[in-house]
Amino acid sequence: MTDSKYFTTTKKGEIFELKAELNSDKKEKKKEAVKKVIASMTVGKDVSALFPDVVNCMQTDNLELKKLVYLYLMNYAKSQPDMAIMAVNTFVKDCEDANPLIRALAVRTMGCIRVDKITEYLCEPLRKCLKDEDPYVRKTAAVCVAKLHDINAQLVEDQGFLDTLKDLISDSNPMVVANAVAALSEIAESHPNSNLLDLNPQSINKLLTALNECTEWGQIFILDCLANYTPRDDRESQSICERVTPRLSHANSAVVLSAVKVLMKFMEMLPKDLDYYSTLLKKLAPPLVTLLSAEPELQYVALRNINLIVQKRPEILKHEMKVFFVKYNDPIYVKLEKLDIMIRLASQANIAQVLAELKEYATEVDVDFVRKAVRAIGRCAIKVEQSAERCVSTLLDLIQTKVNYVVQEAIVVIKDIFRKYPNKYESVIATLCENLDSLDEPEARAAMIWIVGEYAERIDNADELLESFLEGFHDESTQVQLQLLTAIVKLFLKKPTETQELVQQVLSLATQDSDNPDLRDRGYIYWRLLSTDPVAAKEVVLAEKPLISEETDLIEPTLLEELICHIGTLASVYHKPPSAFVEGSRGVMHKRLPARTGSGESTESPDVGAAGGSAPEAAPSIIPSQGDLLGDLLNLDMAPPTTSGPPPPSTGMQMGGMDLLGGGLDSLMGDESEPLGGDIGGSPAMGAGFGAAPAVMPASLNAPVGGGLGDLFDLGGVGMPMGAYIPPKIVWLPAMKAKGLEISGTFARRAGVIQMELILTNKAMSVMTDFAIQFNRNSFGLAPAGPLQVLTPLGPNQTIEVSLPLSTVGPVMKMDPLNNLQVAVKNNIDVFYFSCQYPISMLFVEDGKMERQVFLATWKDIPNDNESQFQIKDCHLNSDAASSKLQGSNIFTIAKRTVEGQDMLYMSIKLSNGIWVLAELRVQAGNPNYTISLKCRAPEVSQCVFQCYEAVLKN
Repeated sequence: MTDSKYFTTTKKGEIFELKAELNSDKKEKKKEAVKKVIASMTVGKDVSALFPDVVNCMQTDNLELKKLVYLYLMNYAKSQPDMAIMAVNTFVKDCEDANPLIRALAVRTMGCIRVDKITEYLCEPLRKCLKDEDPYVRKTAAVCVAKLHDINAQLVEDQGFLDTLKDLISDSNPMVVANAVAALSEIAESHPNSNLLDLNPQSINKLLTALNECTEWGQIFILDCLANYTPRDDRESQSICERVTPRLSHANSAVVLSAVKVLMKFMEMLPKDLDYYSTLLKKLAPPLVTLLSAEPELQYVALRNINLIVQKRPEILKHEMKVFFVKYNDPIYVKLEKLDIMIRLASQANIAQVLAELKEYATEVDVDFVRKAVRAIGRCAIKVEQSAERCVSTLLDLIQTKVNYVVQEAIVVIKDIFRKYPNKYESVIATLCENLDSLDEPEARAAMIWIVGEYAERIDNADELLESFLEGFHDESTQVQLQLLTAIVKLFLKKPTETQELVQQVLSLATQDSDNPDLRDRGYIYWRLLSTDPVAAKEVVLAEKPLISEETDLIEPTLLEELICHIGTLASVYHKPPSAFVEGSRGVMHKRLPARTGSGESTESPDVGAAGGSAPEAAPSIIPSQGDLLGDLLNLDMAPPTTSGPPPPSTGMQMGGMDLLGGGLDSLMGDESEPLGGDIGGSPAMGAGFGAAPAVMPASLNAPVGGGLGDLFDLGGVGMPMGAYIPPKIVWLPAMKAKGLEISGTFARRAGVIQMELILTNKAMSVMTDFAIQFNRNSFGLAPAGPLQVLTPLGPNQTIEVSLPLSTVGPVMKMDPLNNLQVAVKNNIDVFYFSCQYPISMLFVEDGKMERQVFLATWKDIPNDNESQFQIKDCHLNSDAASSKLQGSNIFTIAKRTVEGQDMLYMSIKLSNGIWVLAELRVQAGNPNYTISLKCRAPEVSQCVFQCYEAVLKN
């Protein structure tokens, strides 16, 4: 009879009966009772009341009964921790049993009982089992260490279990090695900086030897561990690849993908002209193709991984196009993924085949699949220029079918074809216009509006077509509204006399009747452009557009590298790094492919590179194109501001010609047309006096100075100044947020000139040119003193260092924090925004040493409320060394005196905008903590000045 009988009882009072049976003298009855208890537990009944009775059954030689009791124990130990301690003696005893199965069972159960109270009792039995003569016990104990580490990491480290675990990597039994690797990997993942898996060529050799004899899961653990190793050179890389290659023919798809991951990573280090490199490429194709003959779910996982592999190395599968052709019975998710890979593999050699397939797919019944097939035809046209004409005629054929969703998708992709091949296929516009009425999807409507606006001069009734869209303007989606606004402005610039009313109507709808800030902003910008300078408007709106790239949907290169390192995991299915979907501390280590030998590229994660010591810079944040920044950026290629003398007052825009739109513009221009003029620091938000130092010293200058400051002038000799402090470079703009452009940098002051020192790295696949830079208004008027000098194009994987001189005569606006700088960098790809913080010491000028009498008078004159006091901790310089170091950064010591063993340094600083800061620094011999008092008429700067003191003294 089967065990199902244990689940069918509905008796009342059965706990009492079970209790009696558990205490029976008959072994069979006992076993039956425990089975009933486990059955009740499985279906969710609470049988915890039987805990002591079940634990008593542990004292048995019957392995089946022991397993059942241990199962019960694992389930209820957490809710009955006090009772669970009763079982400890039995565990200790079972760990010394003659039968290795019982020893392993005891140690496995110990690891699963997550009760703090009893973990310390389990250390001794675990230590014995880790050194057990039987490999089955050792492999079970290895996993137990990882479980124990999860409960109490400190205990595991104190007991030396981690070292024992490392020793097991050299075990003679491959399964023990695999479990030790799995346990160490698990622990290392939760403690990324622990360096537990300290892999070296010797340990790698042991792992590769064990690889051949492990079970399939053991092989996966070892392969995943190998993938985290970075070989010393290409010879070692080739040697590992040769020994891993046989895993490609394994029956388990997880083993195959893990092997592919190792090979993809180590191939990075092999020279491409090596014979072995091309052999390896050929060996990788068959196992990937074989994965596509599995069931659909496995096919999907394989296809998502292949999608990444094809983006990194398309040559692996370039001859295997046919296996990605869709079968009639493939589920939709497999069809869509295959379609994506077909486009990635499309080339001049196979485009005829691919187009024939895609045309067939476009007549299928599945709407999503048909849409994707039509898009794919457009992507083929953009990718393979020779096929463009054939693709366009195929799309026209599909438009003639008059199937609504086919027509709409075709129009969307034809728009992209126009952008890729201008002035080539515009003859089809008439056909597109015929289908105007059938468009009901926002993307298709927006695409059609773009086509009408862009080619308005070729379409006789362009104004009527656009007016028809304007009737339901407020019901349209934002995408369509924005496109319609731009299209009508283009039409107006091409045919101004006929469309003045139309453009006024759309600008009024966009600016006055709309709640959408994006639409309003764009409307205002067009309005201002058209009103002030129609020629400039024409240059901006009708500027020649850059051709769209072949692969707009490629994964960004740094992300692709990380995903290749996660092949065979969820990250490779989601196409997202683990940190995007794994909560908590695990999975947030960023992995990178190793650099090819000789390229000198760092193999570290981009996030690890530049952790700045105690410098005051915060991590950069990407900023949006906000109102005033957007306005400044419209004319990004402007000539550099001059640095000779103060900036000329801005007298508003030059009104070129009459106001085309009539009225309403003065209010728009409003505040911006007022001259900046006056004190460059004189933003009212900055507080009174945040301008130049007082030109006339206070009346009390010649008065006798009381207090302890009178004998200030017994000044000791101050040492020679050291060089100015320059903070370490940090990453301001990561490549993942700037389409492959990474910008890191710092600020320096050299010979009185402020410099922004930048490192530009191109991590994309295309060449970058036409660099320009602009700053938003900031607290101290920082602005580029010249253009960004990137004289040669920046090729893929190239890095260039640029030094940009800065002036302090730009427009001023108080920022939060005060030293925040918002930057826009433009290149041929896009405009990118980031913000960084500059050390305020860059603004300390060389003539900042005050006269002593002036210092005394000014100190007394500044109100006490403006004094701020700070502590600088862990600083081990004497007062002379500190003074010398600070003088290198233009912080000048005016006087020094010693009171009761405490040195007091009186210092002055002058900022580039004329603000003076006075300081008193107290240094006590033997005390690493300094006290600093700062006095300033603009107390907002005190915090930044303190940060500079701290940074200079500690570096």
